[in-house]
Amino acid sequence: MIGMDTVELAVIPFTAPVKIVPANGFWVLDDRLVVAEDWHAELWLDDTDNITLYKKVWKTLSESAVYGADAHSVIASARRSLNPRWCRCGRVSWAEHHEQP
Repeated sequence: MIGMDTVELAVIPFTAPVKIVPANGFWVLDDRLVVAEDWHAELWLDDTDNITLYKKVWKTLSESAVYGADAHSVIASARRSLNPRWCRCGRVSWAEHHEQP
């Protein structure tokens, strides 16, 4: 997905102010289809009202998000906080990662 000009990856840092709470995962596939995940189902939405709504949600959330190198930094920071022994590059063997102290 990375490197595709039709895919946009963004991360909303925990410290970012948000106008709306990101409540569920969703994908705006194009102007004809949105796939949204809810607690009980995966919803395929193809009506104009829902597509317009999710595009507006995406635009609003994207204002709080970071992209590119900034997004990579947020992800790397989260990984380090979960496992401080994880090296900066993220390339540690499984044995090194799971060895007992």
